[in-house]
Amino acid sequence: MIDHILVDLITAIRRSFDEALLQRQAVEERFQVDVFLGDVSWETSYSLPGEQQPPRVRADLSIDWPTWSQTAYRSWSIGEPPAELPEVVVEVALRIQRLAEPLPADAVLSVLPRESPTLGSESLVRSATTVEEVHSGGTDGAPDSRRWAIEATYEGSLRFEERHLEDPTTIRPMTDVLSRWVASTLVQLADLPLTFLPPDPATHA
Repeated sequence: MIDHILVDLITAIRRSFDEALLQRQAVEERFQVDVFLGDVSWETSYSLPGEQQPPRVRADLSIDWPTWSQTAYRSWSIGEPPAELPEVVVEVALRIQRLAEPLPADAVLSVLPRESPTLGSESLVRSATTVEEVHSGGTDGAPDSRRWAIEATYEGSLRFEERHLEDPTTIRPMTDVLSRWVASTLVQLADLPLTFLPPDPATHA
């Protein structure tokens, strides 16, 4: 097994989200390395348990490990104190999809805070909200059908402290806060009085 703080963080996130009774969308999980810049990223998605596919509400989580963090972590691991301790860039996109009618963004933002709870020393800040309208059909005599989705994105950093690097189990309180917040917010979004289209495995919006 690879001994690396990023692997420890991913493991802690998975455990925290599983214990929050969220359902991982395995087909959406990705681990990527930028061969030119050296940045590493991990992406995963979670939904409420028992949701049909694709789920009505979903959380997309992205963790980015920049090259400078790898350099700092390597320096720390060989006993050379780095100028700055490593950190990861965190992005959480909370998404409502399969909507049968347009939804004013204000209706969703009313249950979404400006910031997440504090993760270590910082919070994730809501940075953008996107409303999608997708048309399908409308050719060869087929009726035009439409569906809507809305997505709010939170961004921020998770800064590691010396104790996290020395004992990765101390990461769990931060990932537990993140998973509980995501689970609670997905429940609030799912409870909004909205009309959804029937599930269609061929689509993801």
